[in-house]
Amino acid sequence: MTKVTTGATMSLDGYIADASHGGFEHLFRWYNNGDVETPTANPDMTFRTSAASARHLRDLNERTGALVVGRRLFDMTSGWGGRHPMDLPVVVVTHSVPEGWEPESDSFVFVTDGIESAIDRAKALAGDKEVGVNGGTIAAQVVEAGLLDEVHVDLVPVVLGAGIPLFADLKIAPLQLEGPINVVEGTGVTHLAYRVRPAA
Repeated sequence: MTKVTTGATMSLDGYIADASHGGFEHLFRWYNNGDVETPTANPDMTFRTSAASARHLRDLNERTGALVVGRRLFDMTSGWGGRHPMDLPVVVVTHSVPEGWEPESDSFVFVTDGIESAIDRAKALAGDKEVGVNGGTIAAQVVEAGLLDEVHVDLVPVVLGAGIPLFADLKIAPLQLEGPINVVEGTGVTHLAYRVRPAA
């Protein structure tokens, strides 16, 4: 059975972005604070992290087969220039296919009939690998649908003071998690993984 996970870099006070959907110069500092290179599908984007974080990123890439994102993230990144840096197919949850984009290609599949359909489509694309869910609102929808298996957090030593939480507007809080089931200490970041406890 294909595992569905979500993950994000998070501040110590629980935010994945500041209130204006920024703050990444603080949150993502760990991607460029070491000397071990991890290339991506984007030739202009190479991570330089600690050895531990490089292994973490490599393991994440190897076990992930497809991604699910919301339309806001897709628009904010301008569709990653046509291909996600992880070099994986991306299922975009949206109300309509963006102008100028095909409904389905090797890079993107636009799903307009809800989160369950998006997860089903991503599982088919991922095969026996994991499906990764990106974005706080979409992650909350996946949790509420009972479809999320694990939560991964890259915890960084910064306090933003206010911002956007990982599970924005979660309607089933409190959500009980088990773990951490994995802990990796990088430089300027601690990589944590938790299992979602099945609903009673």
